[in-house]
Amino acid sequence: MDALSLVILVAAVASAACWVLSLVTRDTSWVDRAWSIVPVIYVWIFAVDALASGVDATRLVVMAVLVTAWGIRLTFNFARKGGYSGTEDYRWAILRGRLPAWLFQVFNLLFIVGFQMTLLVLITLPADIALRHPAPFSGWDAAFTGLFLALLVGETVADQQQWDFHQRKKAAGGSLGDGFLTAGLFRYSRHPNFFFEQAQWWVFYAIGASAAVASGAGFVGGALNASIVGPVLLTALFIGSTIFTESISASRHPAYADYRRRTSMIVPWPPRERAVAR
Repeated sequence: MDALSLVILVAAVASAACWVLSLVTRDTSWVDRAWSIVPVIYVWIFAVDALASGVDATRLVVMAVLVTAWGIRLTFNFARKGGYSGTEDYRWAILRGRLPAWLFQVFNLLFIVGFQMTLLVLITLPADIALRHPAPFSGWDAAFTGLFLALLVGETVADQQQWDFHQRKKAAGGSLGDGFLTAGLFRYSRHPNFFFEQAQWWVFYAIGASAAVASGAGFVGGALNASIVGPVLLTALFIGSTIFTESISASRHPAYADYRRRTSMIVPWPPRERAVAR
C-alpha cells in the first residue's frame, strides 16, 4: 500500500471512531482531541515511505519533525485547558442549543467529523508532493523551516499570554478588565494564535512546493500545486470559526465592539486609535 492510500485508510478509521464516540458520549469534541495528533501520524507515514524507498528523505523528515513539534505544542495547550478531560468545546454546546437535534447531528457528521477530518488529511498533502518529487534539501527549504519555527514560537507566545490572562481572570473571580485580553500580541490582532496557526500550514505547503519546483515542475504543478487546497480550506475554516466565536464574545462583553473596531481580526497590524469624542 502506498503512503497516500495508508493515510486515507487511517483517516477513515479515525473519522469513524470520532463519529461513533460523539454519538455514544454525546460529546462532539473528539475531532478536537484528534486535531493535533493525526496530522503528525500522516506526515510520518509519508516520511517513512521516503526513507524506505531509498531516496533523499531529508526534506520529508524535516517536515515530519516540524509537524511533530507543532503537534506537541498544540496537544499541550489543549490538554492544560481540559480538552482531554471530557469537556466539550463551548461553541458546539451553544450551536447544539440553536439547532434542532436532527440538524445538529447532520452538522456533526458532515462538518464536525467529515469536513474537519478530511481537512486534516488535506493540510498534510504537501508531504505527498515532496514524496512524489524527491529533490535535495535546499536553501529555500532551510528558510521555510526557520520561518515555520518562528511562527511556532509566535503561536506559543500568544497561547501563553492568553493562558496567563485567563488564569488571572479566574483568580479574580471570573471578572478582569473588559473580560478579554487586549495586551501583548492581542493588541495587534484579536486572534494572533489563529494567524500563526494558519501561517505555519502555508509555510508547510511552501516546503512541499519547493520540492516540486526543484525537481523541474513548472509554476503550475510546482509552486502552485493541488495540495494548496489544504491551507486554503484551513484559512476558510478559521475565518468562519472566528466570526462565530466573536459573535459569542460580542454578546458577552459590551466592550468587545470597540476592540473589534480598533484591532485587526487575524493578521497582526498596528491598532487604530480610539475615536475621540467631540
